[in-house]
Amino acid sequence: MGYVESVNVAVVRTGAWTGRVGRSGIDKRPMPGPVWFGTAGVEGDTVCDTKHHGAWYQAAYAFDTEELRYWTAELGQELSAGNAGENLTLTGCESSVAVIGERWRIGGAVLRVTGPRTPCKVFAGFWDVQGLVKRFTQHGRTGAYLAVEEPGEVRAGDPVELLSRPDHGVSVAEVFAFRSQGRRELADRMVAALPDLPEPWRANVAALLPVTDSAGTR
Repeated sequence: MGYVESVNVAVVRTGAWTGRVGRSGIDKRPMPGPVWFGTAGVEGDTVCDTKHHGAWYQAAYAFDTEELRYWTAELGQELSAGNAGENLTLTGCESSVAVIGERWRIGGAVLRVTGPRTPCKVFAGFWDVQGLVKRFTQHGRTGAYLAVEEPGEVRAGDPVELLSRPDHGVSVAEVFAFRSQGRRELADRMVAALPDLPEPWRANVAALLPVTDSAGTR
């Protein structure tokens, strides 16, 4: 399953690009030692936009070293660990293809994959790239939000161990494709994943499903 390249927490930034809140914790920097992952979030991290971030199912966010390299090449600007706003920079894990509801042990913590990250204007402003939201959406490799089932310390170098994986097999990337890319042919797969999606994401996906009539047809 790969390993933790780094554990990152926020340096709060201000500026016009931070939008209506006026400050953002998207700029995350690697920590030299162990970091506590609790059910309410990552110790030492800061969530500024609590309307869209910081719910229990967004306790931590994981992104891949390989994706940082992809965007470094794509944009011609060097990106390093934490630059996607992630708490966990993972190597060899492909977090975007993790199955919704699968559980990982990392260090002393047990984490559960809950869903995809949705790119926003603050993200685009932080990277200072016009059209980034559209490009990131088209690429579709969003990384994964995580809930903390068992709190514990996590540090760079910790292996990522797969504990369990739901049989439905629906990935983070597929949920993102259904919600944000208009991939409605994935509807039947979304139905199978609904029990493992947290509210309000479950309601959001359910609202996009075709209406089923009394005969069970859509």
